[in-house]
Amino acid sequence: MTLENALRDQLVALVDARCVDPLEILLEDADTADALRHRVRERAPAWARAMVAGDDAEAILAITRVIATLYPGDGPFDPPADWWRTPLGTITARRVGHPSAHALSYPVAGAMLGISRQGVHDLVNRGKLERHPDGGVTASSVRDRSRANALPQAPHHPGSGADRS
Repeated sequence: MTLENALRDQLVALVDARCVDPLEILLEDADTADALRHRVRERAPAWARAMVAGDDAEAILAITRVIATLYPGDGPFDPPADWWRTPLGTITARRVGHPSAHALSYPVAGAMLGISRQGVHDLVNRGKLERHPDGGVTASSVRDRSRANALPQAPHHPGSGADRS
């Protein structure tokens, strides 16, 4: 399955669980919820396409809108490390980087790149990732590395530990 298709499926499931299901409960109206689910299934391919294949502005706008809608909060967006291994996390790492951090811990950077913490350490020592003055690595260097290693439409294989120099 391509990254775009996996992303589309994840977006449909997330919007259903985080937006439509609560509205169905609140409104006590299954017909309206079903209409919304149908509309989400129609729109999700365009969202996924924009994130994966759109130009930078289009991708960043789509990702930002989805994250703001699905993960609202008063504080900065700070997902758990495993989130970065999902299709939405993978494309966010590649197209936006970490949306709210300038410095990343080695475990988070590793999750974003699909490698181990030791792999991040090795990349820092080899000058392939930039150390952040406050500790960890810069979010921008992780995003740049993710972009450089990405093949168009290729799914990300987290946990391989392989460094695709």
